[in-house]
Amino acid sequence: MKTLVTRSIAFGHQVVVPSDPKGEWVAVAEAIPGGRVIRLGGGTGTRLNPLDRGPRRTDATDEQHEQMVKQRRINTLISLIEMTLGSRLSAVEHAALLDALDRSIDRTADRPTLRGVYEELGSIARDTSADFHAADGAIQPRFVLRRFVEGDLAGLFEDESTVEFDQAAPIVVTDTSELFARGDLAAQLTQVCSTAWIQAVISDRAAQRTRYVVREEGWRDMTSLSSLQMFQQWLKLSRHYGISNIVILHKMGDLDAVGDEGSLERSLAYSIVGDIENKFIFRVNHQEQAALRTRLNLPAPHVEMARHLRKGEFLAYVGQYAYLVDCFATSTEWEYQLFATDDAVTAADRDDAELPVIDAATLDALWPEAPDTDTGIEGWLTANPRENTEEQ
Repeated sequence: MKTLVTRSIAFGHQVVVPSDPKGEWVAVAEAIPGGRVIRLGGGTGTRLNPLDRGPRRTDATDEQHEQMVKQRRINTLISLIEMTLGSRLSAVEHAALLDALDRSIDRTADRPTLRGVYEELGSIARDTSADFHAADGAIQPRFVLRRFVEGDLAGLFEDESTVEFDQAAPIVVTDTSELFARGDLAAQLTQVCSTAWIQAVISDRAAQRTRYVVREEGWRDMTSLSSLQMFQQWLKLSRHYGISNIVILHKMGDLDAVGDEGSLERSLAYSIVGDIENKFIFRVNHQEQAALRTRLNLPAPHVEMARHLRKGEFLAYVGQYAYLVDCFATSTEWEYQLFATDDAVTAADRDDAELPVIDAATLDALWPEAPDTDTGIEGWLTANPRENTEEQ
């Protein structure tokens, strides 16, 4: 994926990584002239406001634009609260949250923040003259938002943004690796906030930019019904904004962390992934075979082929076509070393030696331009095993 999107920069595309949980994309952004890294946590003082209005949609009426902004804000709040509580909001809680957001918008001249919503929820909870039981509905959401205002996520998302999105940068990476060490729930909440901020600022067709939005740990964007619905809506709008979404999963089983067995959430998560038209499948283990057949409806020969792929090779399903691709076939030495993701586990073995460069003649021998059509790709892989030798 790093190879694909980095080469696309030469064709005018912008690369956006809303949340980089392991810091893997930071090195890529720093290696590209003009690349921008937004670091969260670790004493940087950087804040992102997930309730930012974002740019004005050029093709929408005033009413349509206002509705879109309000819907994005309320969906972000609902996702954060439902994710923390592990259950859906009641009707009263939903009403209290919506009321608090409206109050915050009015009080701040349309510059609401999580802190502002938190404070308004406190006012609603103390209001004994309400016509309905909004006071009861404000308690649980306020406890959740307190984590952002006074808890372990304070100083990151509760106030107005301290940085702006660089529209001219070839690649923008939000480094959230510091926060992912705080636990799984903190990681999920962080990803929701950083992604919501990114979506708000790049939802601008007038920018005339085509973008790749790379979602590392893609399942974290789909951990509750509201976040799933936000994700689904975003996918539908992406073509309008000139955005290609890349959702990275280590295995199909990642989605089993979404909801309970047989739940609406898990079914929707698998449906969303299944509906994505272009799929890249790298080498999988034996346990993944059934998931690829049942969840992605891949042909049995292709599933078997995926078990024997070599490093850098993948099955690419682009529309109605399928390909076997070697993404290292044309890599330069600079690319190969920059995109290597296993240096931490091989450093001791190679004693910090430079990675070998495979010359064109060797590649031609390993990858003939016209494989035997009688045996097909699977037969060619079996007939041409790559030995694990120093030369290759």
